[in-house]
Amino acid sequence: MKKAGSASDPLWYKDAIIYELHVRAFQDSNGDGIGDFPGLISRLDYLQDLGVTCLWLLPFYPSPLRDDGYDIANYVDVNPSYGTLDDFRQFLDAAHSRGMQVLIELVINHTSDEHPWFQAARLAPAGSPARDLYVWSADNQRYKNVPIIFSDTEKSNWAWDEVAGAYYWHRFFSHQPDLNFDNPAVIEEVLKAMRFWLDMGVDALRMDAIAYLYERDGTRCENLPETHAAIKTLRAAIDADYTNRCVLAEVNQSPTDVRPYFGDGDECHMAFHFPLMPRIYMALRQEDRLPITDIMAQTPAIPDNCQWGLFLRNHDELTLEMVTADERDYMYLAYSADPRMRINVGIRRRLAPLVDNNRRRIELLNSLLLSFPGTPIIYYGDEIGMGDNIYLGDRNGVRTPMQWNPDRNAGFSTAVPARLYFPVIMDPIYGYQAINVEAQLSDQSSLLHWTRNMVALRKLFHVFGRGTLEFLSPDNRKILAYIRHYENPSHGSSETVLCVANLSRFAQPVSLNLNSFVGMIPVELLGYVPFPPITSQPYPLTLAPYSFLWLELQPAPESILPPL
Repeated sequence: MKKAGSASDPLWYKDAIIYELHVRAFQDSNGDGIGDFPGLISRLDYLQDLGVTCLWLLPFYPSPLRDDGYDIANYVDVNPSYGTLDDFRQFLDAAHSRGMQVLIELVINHTSDEHPWFQAARLAPAGSPARDLYVWSADNQRYKNVPIIFSDTEKSNWAWDEVAGAYYWHRFFSHQPDLNFDNPAVIEEVLKAMRFWLDMGVDALRMDAIAYLYERDGTRCENLPETHAAIKTLRAAIDADYTNRCVLAEVNQSPTDVRPYFGDGDECHMAFHFPLMPRIYMALRQEDRLPITDIMAQTPAIPDNCQWGLFLRNHDELTLEMVTADERDYMYLAYSADPRMRINVGIRRRLAPLVDNNRRRIELLNSLLLSFPGTPIIYYGDEIGMGDNIYLGDRNGVRTPMQWNPDRNAGFSTAVPARLYFPVIMDPIYGYQAINVEAQLSDQSSLLHWTRNMVALRKLFHVFGRGTLEFLSPDNRKILAYIRHYENPSHGSSETVLCVANLSRFAQPVSLNLNSFVGMIPVELLGYVPFPPITSQPYPLTLAPYSFLWLELQPAPESILPPL
């Protein structure tokens, strides 16, 4: 039976506040040391109170978990450690009843080598339908110029299979063979899996590693025309059979290379803006707005029904693939003094440790996340300032259990601590006794309360998710200032917000050219405090270290309008 999605607005994803979480990291309901869907259901009231409107679940499918679930062994079931399909349905209904949409992963570039398709392909004769679900070669010299993504662990994009007597292609880990999208049967299987979850009522799909679906000689095997044709096929199937659903593309490339994944509004609804993130951190450390304004100047316009996805941190490393070699060296020096903090071409740290647990810097970065054009994504635990564990392998240091209270196992599980899927963080600064939800709920000045207030404030204004962006250019480059504007056609109204951020650790003055808004009153949104009216003279402001202002520009009452 096909269920409708929960959103009533076709563009719901433009106004969404997305919260990214691991089912296994959030709440354990049965004491086995692993989070599960019943546990997640028990924490939905917390997420509702936080104000998030869409839950992004990392892979929860059956998997050997050699790549945190991105190595899928069955596309249409739930990992038994996390519960059952019925548990997932109950979670979906519970989230929908609270007005929250649900975004799940559609990892279609590759499977686990334990997937039944691959096991059958190994045993099948060369050229047979079963074998051709994957990409094979008699030697490992094809596609020689294709970069290796995980260059610190993989030496080739080909791996030898003794049973098949052939090499198979993998863009990621060698235990993740790539599917062969030149085989129409692969597209059919992907459509079946996609429909399985959409029929259940899932609202959105994140297409992982979508740039690498096809291989062609003489290319980098990414961003190929065939890939876009396949995405259009999937999108057309969604549009034909479902309403108000969303597809989010993961394409870790420059904004101009990501732009084609929106198509003419007929491919992906959303795509991540990966290059913006390292440049925000770079601007903060350099105390200079240029890295941010420069990358935004390189960001092309996108179709009206499309949206960028923005995040400060997520479950992977803070990727530095899309910066220059000099910028990468600078970021390594500034944010990962210990080599154990680095992995692949990036930094595997959470938000709070990246900025030395500086509350002002955390708030400043979140103010940018919530006010830039796009849909903000909050990574679980960052709303309370959770830390990381750089001694765990791979990127697991940022995937530790959620810290609910100062009790045993941070309130995550009643299991013997040794049974936990990963240990909870126990250091003096970020340990669960110091950083947890319970303590911050009882402290009105906590980061959690601040985050809830900022999320609630952002949700009052359509301008942040749907408005235009115009940077101002004050002489003081330590100040980032921009105008967000939105004309609301359904209400015949408009919203204009001036955002000003001090990227410096010292107080800074700034004079802004606001000639387009003479006579208007800037009203500071957090306290709803009116500032002096705008005149034809430069508008002076002084900002404390790492502070920011959101000022709604409102028409002045007639009694105080300047004389003509």
